[in-house]
Amino acid sequence: MSLRIGLGYDVHAFAENRDLFLGGIKIPYSKGLLGHSDADVLLHAISDAILGSLALGDIGLHFPDTLDSLKDIDSKLLLKECYSLVKAEGYKLVNIDCVLILEKPRVKKYILEMREVIAEILETKIQNVSVKATTTEKLGFTGREEGIAAEAIVMVEKFS
Repeated sequence: MSLRIGLGYDVHAFAENRDLFLGGIKIPYSKGLLGHSDADVLLHAISDAILGSLALGDIGLHFPDTLDSLKDIDSKLLLKECYSLVKAEGYKLVNIDCVLILEKPRVKKYILEMREVIAEILETKIQNVSVKATTTEKLGFTGREEGIAAEAIVMVEKFS
């Protein structure tokens, strides 16, 4: 099979006294996200999608939150490592589509930079990386501004 698809989902609660990282960039906001790493919910969803495309498990399997060496690690490094596992299997990214689900902060002005960072890590053109953001119209935990969720889908292709 030359084409494979992977799906990723992640969620993190807001936390005081932490920086907010989304899509590999620091977003100015009064809260960050709770997690063992830098808690970049978007990069975690993408990482799971990348791994899932070849049935390689998830980021928890490869980067357990029980390892002190991974405390506060930059999620860009985790995504890069996940992609290296896919490349080692002879695949490359075709495209990625992802969405941030949050009420606040508003991230529209940061999306282009997120796409640039993700494209660089995944060694692809920016045209192959779609990042969107949506609200839940005040419904659920994201609507109550308790945290942020993200979903991602990727397609990878066997290269010759």
